[in-house]
Amino acid sequence: MNPLSRRLGRTALLAVCLASMAPVLAQTQRKLDQEHLAGHWILLNTAISADVPNSGRNMDKPGCVAVSYTIGSDGLPRNIAVRKVVPASDLGPVAASAVGSFRYGPSLTNRSGQPVDTYYIVPFNMPADAAARKPLVDACRLPGYGD
Repeated sequence: MNPLSRRLGRTALLAVCLASMAPVLAQTQRKLDQEHLAGHWILLNTAISADVPNSGRNMDKPGCVAVSYTIGSDGLPRNIAVRKVVPASDLGPVAASAVGSFRYGPSLTNRSGQPVDTYYIVPFNMPADAAARKPLVDACRLPGYGD
């Protein structure tokens, strides 16, 4: 086989491999934390609603709930999942309900509305002092979400 035929064969094989990977690459979404989300999606809500039960375990204690979700191309949260509740309580469904009411609009750098995976930390009964609040919120941070 001459060198030109080999090169053409390798190029054709590479093209086939890249074409077969295109659907997988197209499904890969960015995972962003809330600090980097504004470059892609902007929260439009001025108020949110949540389903809050009358009673439950540790509902009066300071804590937080980390809720992961995907912002779809229409700006609506999808695949909402409670990922972390600190301290253990019955506030997970309340946080998921609140996140489900979020509505987003694409930023100027995301005009096509590319979906992203993100998470939100819902605080409950937090102290007014920022220094006392920080360790509580930090306990709910999820790894793997960045810019």
